[in-house]
Amino acid sequence: MTTTLTIRSATGADAARIAEIYGHYVRETPASFEIDPPRAQEMLGRIEAGTGTYPWLVAEEDSAVVGYAYGGEFRKRAAYRWSAEVSVYIDAEHRARGAGRALMSRLLDQLRAGDFANAFAGVTLPNPASVRLFESLGFEPIGVFRNAGYKFGAWHDVGWWQLPLKELPST
Repeated sequence: MTTTLTIRSATGADAARIAEIYGHYVRETPASFEIDPPRAQEMLGRIEAGTGTYPWLVAEEDSAVVGYAYGGEFRKRAAYRWSAEVSVYIDAEHRARGAGRALMSRLLDQLRAGDFANAFAGVTLPNPASVRLFESLGFEPIGVFRNAGYKFGAWHDVGWWQLPLKELPST
């Protein structure tokens, strides 16, 4: 049986499924430093807050949401407005099937179109799958925040990757 993967903009109707996918990472892994999984209403607020400036995308496989990716504010200061932080989460049963690459590729295209100059990705280490994904898309490692977060009884490093999205504007 052939499955079809479709990438589209996230809507409020996707909030519950996005919260479900993300909840796994919050509850079961150190990939997210959140302790309590956000509920659908909280995720809806995040989607609505971000979509004016930053893309939120979902991947559907045979009409079921199997993953999502989004861009967000890199830092609050105005001078950072040309940079975005990117994240991608795939349903645990659908990893390593190309949804992460498809989502991130489309997200990066949309950030480029939105005049962003840089994309940054933070990855809780170790996470070889995420590192492979980002590096395969051209991200380069730029540093590690040692012992940046404490979760599940252990301290975790966060590696940072950067991808220039376009030539830097002079003004």
